[in-house]
Amino acid sequence: MELTIEGLSKTYPNGVQALQNVSLAIPAGMFGLLGPNGAGKSTLMRTIATLQEADSGSIRLNDLDVLVEKARVREILGYLPQEFGLYPKVRARDMLAHFAFLKGIINKRERQALVDRILQITNLYDVRKKQLGSFSGGMKQRFGIAQALIGDPKLIIVDEPTAGLDPEERVRFHNLLSEIGENIIVILSTHIVSDVNVLCSHMAIINKGEVLATGVPIEMVQSLAGKIWKKFVEKTELGRYTAEFNVISTKLLSGRTLIHVYSDTNPGDNFEPETPELEDVYFATIKGCFSQNHNLVNQDLAEHRESGSDQAGDEA
Repeated sequence: MELTIEGLSKTYPNGVQALQNVSLAIPAGMFGLLGPNGAGKSTLMRTIATLQEADSGSIRLNDLDVLVEKARVREILGYLPQEFGLYPKVRARDMLAHFAFLKGIINKRERQALVDRILQITNLYDVRKKQLGSFSGGMKQRFGIAQALIGDPKLIIVDEPTAGLDPEERVRFHNLLSEIGENIIVILSTHIVSDVNVLCSHMAIINKGEVLATGVPIEMVQSLAGKIWKKFVEKTELGRYTAEFNVISTKLLSGRTLIHVYSDTNPGDNFEPETPELEDVYFATIKGCFSQNHNLVNQDLAEHRESGSDQAGDEA
């Protein structure tokens, strides 16, 4: 199972170019699409989910043409958008049963068994008879995943799923996504670096509609070894350091301003080496300091396809 996107572009009527020649190869497992707000993530997710048209390019899910065979794609798609509405006075179990019916599960007994199993998976079975309007933010997100799981999907898209969740609910949601993302494609679109760091075996960084980097998170972090430097500075000095160095991030730590700088060599000025993290990869890429594209996902899939072609030739 793989999702292949090639040369996808989209410009809205107001002139905003949301996607610019986007190409990605997404294998089975958890794939993180990381970028700031307005980067084009939601446009890409809606296009993959068959909810809007692209101006050019192609999307294929194995042998399915996503942009053409929309009905077939929707049969095997689970989608949790960034914002979704709920009928507040409808019980969770009844709502899921309705979604299952819309997915074509006509037999009542089969439908109820499926709903109960999904409620168990998402840890909502004990509140199955409660009205959706009484759910907390985390429970609503888990219900969103529950409806996305109906119909045994092969591709699940979740758009900014942990925004607004408290730490405990975020951990629960991480665990849930990890469990369901073992054998199918799960695309996690987010601006929260820690979500990708915890969950995803492959990722891409997107900004202003362009894919800037793709790869395996741990390998992308390792590629920054020896290139991240840190220093505590006074707030009044921040402007000078920003002008003189490639400052990729600033944050308050114990009331002091800590800056991270990208540099291939020691920048001097009493900077200290810092062990890089995925957040450094993200900021360095977004700010244009770190432009090397780690196309490890694309390379792996290309090698896999080439190997498959060779094998087919041998068998022939």
